[in-house]
Amino acid sequence: MEMVECSLAATLAPRPLPGRARKAPPRPAVLAAGRARLQVRSARREQPPPPAPVRDASSGTERSGRALGQAAAGLAAAAVVSLTGFAGDVSPLPAPPARAESLTVAFPVAKAREVNRVQRTLVEAWGLIRETFVDPTFNHQDWDQKLQQTMVEMFPLKSADAAYGKISGMLSTLGDPFTRIISPAEYQSFRIGSDGNVQGVGVFINREPSSGRLLVMDCIQGGPADRAGIHEGDELVEIDGKSVSGLDGEAAAQRLRGRVGTTVKVKLLDGTDNDRGGRIRQKELSREIINLSPLSTTIISHRSDNGHECKTGYVRLASFSQTAAAEMENAVKRMEDEGVESYILDLRNNPGGLVKAGLDVAQIWLDGDETLVNTIDREGNVLPINMIQGHSLTHDPLVVLVNEGSASASEILAGALHDNGRAILVGHRTFGKGKIQSVTELDDGSALFISVAKYLSPALHEIDQVGIQPDIQCSPDILSLPRAPSLRENGEASSLEMDSCIMVAEQALEIEQTKGSAS
Repeated sequence: MEMVECSLAATLAPRPLPGRARKAPPRPAVLAAGRARLQVRSARREQPPPPAPVRDASSGTERSGRALGQAAAGLAAAAVVSLTGFAGDVSPLPAPPARAESLTVAFPVAKAREVNRVQRTLVEAWGLIRETFVDPTFNHQDWDQKLQQTMVEMFPLKSADAAYGKISGMLSTLGDPFTRIISPAEYQSFRIGSDGNVQGVGVFINREPSSGRLLVMDCIQGGPADRAGIHEGDELVEIDGKSVSGLDGEAAAQRLRGRVGTTVKVKLLDGTDNDRGGRIRQKELSREIINLSPLSTTIISHRSDNGHECKTGYVRLASFSQTAAAEMENAVKRMEDEGVESYILDLRNNPGGLVKAGLDVAQIWLDGDETLVNTIDREGNVLPINMIQGHSLTHDPLVVLVNEGSASASEILAGALHDNGRAILVGHRTFGKGKIQSVTELDDGSALFISVAKYLSPALHEIDQVGIQPDIQCSPDILSLPRAPSLRENGEASSLEMDSCIMVAEQALEIEQTKGSAS
């Protein structure tokens, strides 16, 4: 019979004592995930091996392989996975003795060739999770047993798509929606647009936390979605005939992207505006190259009680792309030249993007060697990420607008500006996505996203599943509008006068200016 042996190199560190968070010594804050090495070889055996138990050589304990043995009885093929590694601890705290680990698992090899390839991907993904996942208890389950169970479930399948579904099911038991696998085709789509250009339909979507619905946040003006009459507030229901239930905004966006000239069919539920009435619509959109500019700006002008004209720079950041910091720097310099005296940075419905871009944006507003964010790994080590001799472009008062659609890099930026005393936060509590992710391309071209650590704000406040709490809450009902500001962008009038959160922000800025505070 055919035997397949998979060997996965791993480094397993001793677990810290419960409840002890360790502060790491200062070192360069470079976050990277190493690529695990997977080697596969085949050999012929005359007799099938008996069902094998799982043995953990570091502890000498043995767990029953009865369920696996029953499933594998009478099968013509089996495989063996061997995981070995050596663990050491470089923490300044007293460490347990270093230990070696070895794990051997027997499982049936699927007869369908395309499923067999995904089985090998399963082994690779399982090993990476075992080595690096942020929760060392794997959501309080036996992760080694989970591999056996998933292999048995995968054995009778006939298609690679179904097999990837089993891997996704295994990952879902970790309780972390951001740890996931995407197919080779989806990964190629994910990689498109790293230079700020996307081959897609020009729509921003995000998941509504309270309902789980995928809502349209905005459309690129003149893009395929805009031309098709898709509006902010529309709910995305299906993409190419497949339900989007359970997907987050990024996963849905990946399905919408693709090669220029190809088409994608979407089904939407109209927003609740009175003139649209909640109807189901279907659209076929042609993918184009979309030039994403994440920044839009305007100047809000009004007169103070003493007749002085006050100018507030309004900056809306829709996402954190590679160009976000450079575009914001140029915008702030331009508005400083135009006599702006205070700023509103609008991060509402900004789902995040490149964390580095968020940190670069923070440095536009901060001085010195301030801590921008902290990270905490699975062993409890806390590592601050600091600026180095930063020089802000302006010391004018700043308000940051956030809401439940502000996530990830948006929360890191809001926390950095707030905890360092640079900005007042106005709006609603943010989404609460505060995990660091590694992305590893696997041997079959698929990609595994793993949450490997968590972010804490500079004041060591939890972000993940908690979010950032604003200083001032605002809602459409909180303020009647005493005046309509004069807004101009590229010489054209804008209509922010109905946005009461901006009015709340302006009042907060006026108070700061009367204090003579420049933060």
